[in-house]
Amino acid sequence: MSKVLVIGAGGVSSVCVHKMAMNPDIFSQIHLASRTKAKCDAIADSVKERTGQQVATYEIDAEEVPAMVNLIRKVEPSLVVNLALPYQDLPIMDACLEAGVDYLDTANYEPKDEAKFEYKWQWAYHDRFKEAGIMALLGSGFDPGVTSVFTMWLKKHKLKTIRQLDILDCNGGDHGQHFATNFNPEINIREITAPARHWEKGKFVETPALAERVEFNFEAVGPKNMYMMYHEELESLAKFVPELERARFWMTFGDQYITHLTVLQNVGMTSIEPIRYQGKDIIPLQFLAAVLPKPETLGETTKGKTNIGVIATGEALDGSGEKTFYINNICDHEDAYEETGNQAVSYTTGVPAMIGSAMVLQGTWKGEGVFNMEQFDPDPFMDMLNDHGLPWNVKELDGPVDF
Repeated sequence: MSKVLVIGAGGVSSVCVHKMAMNPDIFSQIHLASRTKAKCDAIADSVKERTGQQVATYEIDAEEVPAMVNLIRKVEPSLVVNLALPYQDLPIMDACLEAGVDYLDTANYEPKDEAKFEYKWQWAYHDRFKEAGIMALLGSGFDPGVTSVFTMWLKKHKLKTIRQLDILDCNGGDHGQHFATNFNPEINIREITAPARHWEKGKFVETPALAERVEFNFEAVGPKNMYMMYHEELESLAKFVPELERARFWMTFGDQYITHLTVLQNVGMTSIEPIRYQGKDIIPLQFLAAVLPKPETLGETTKGKTNIGVIATGEALDGSGEKTFYINNICDHEDAYEETGNQAVSYTTGVPAMIGSAMVLQGTWKGEGVFNMEQFDPDPFMDMLNDHGLPWNVKELDGPVDF
């Protein structure tokens, strides 16, 4: 019996649970918990209507470790899938350690009071997970997640070494809102407004947020402005692809989005410093997140496609010199909504969360300790991407990218 407990009930969780229910041979029982049980119930109702599968639901505060341990022991899952907020990674890992259950997430830990995402806090759990005889798989989303698997597939099949790597994340969708984020607003805005960092000659180089912009012509989307920013897979890629001379992460934003974000920053609405309002301490960014459209409500109106991939340059495996390859996935917002009731940004993270869970539950990827996606054979994961809604393409480019 491959029983799974999913924590969190946003758009990514909705996609992941739907896809799990579509694969009952892998996920025999699905249990879903979050702070708001009504959100879990709504997902369970949709899953029942679309697939006929039952999902058990619970209310839980993921930061309360004793309550999490009690829930895990009650459910007795083979795997806990953390699709909650990144600040909750460590308490959920603590609960898994105490209960002796494998763990998976899609984004690395970051403290509540600082927009700083690093793997050091979670990597520090390695020995404890190893001693407990259990496994933690970190970052099984798209970016991080699939982008790392793409990179390792290229290294296994095309390139002996990777000298230069660029990760390109394009959302060409239009949701019709003046300003909205396609995943959790608080996390999204913290990421975007943090200083950019990229890997260059053995160290991270920091530059101002949104300072580096280039235009790139994305297949199925068209020309888009993309901005260099920091993303957590750069840290794990720099560790597990040691020959990397340069690695960068780029994400597209429209002019309207940048204009709104700049104004909100200028008036202090993106701050994570508490302010006193009517006798209570509030976090401006958390208040902003509360008034913005919820990402899980955008699916019905979002049209267009996403295009996410990596461009890698290095020494060819066949000895033919230096080559450059571009590997990517294109996902349609309307197709994602028709299948799961969620837009493609949630879909492109929720499907890899399901696939990573399958890798662990089936023993395809196994180990004792804390692991990143780069440490495992990419082939079975890549095969499942093709089979479960995120087909990928690879092509050779004329030469290295020069942006």
